[in-house]
Amino acid sequence: MSDPQLSDLQLELLRVLWDRGEATAAEVHERLREQDRSLAPTTVATLLSRLEKRGLVAHDARGRTYVYRASVPEHEVRRSMVTKLTTFFFGGDPAALVSHLLGGRTVAPDELAAIERLIAGARESDSDNSG
Repeated sequence: MSDPQLSDLQLELLRVLWDRGEATAAEVHERLREQDRSLAPTTVATLLSRLEKRGLVAHDARGRTYVYRASVPEHEVRRSMVTKLTTFFFGGDPAALVSHLLGGRTVAPDELAAIERLIAGARESDSDNSG
């Protein structure tokens, strides 16, 4: 996937599609309305169309209705956006990102244990790949 520049609203639309699997523009509109996003139905349809032109969303015609689905997995978008954030704010240094995240608040013991497991897994994976 290329490096998508996505607004918060575009991410919200994609999140609806990731959560539901597929949805019509009306269903996406309704879900956003439930989340206190007041948008015109035509705005939602336009945004979905623009996301489709960028290859992030696809649709199937079912009768006279388009049913949309995300064309990219959530983890790919998340990875791309975190990589961009890490590059922009931390010069591409993941240690600086982690330091910032850990230094900004109290980290619960279970969260630290989870982070330690991730680091151990990364070390194991790295040693498996290098030897």
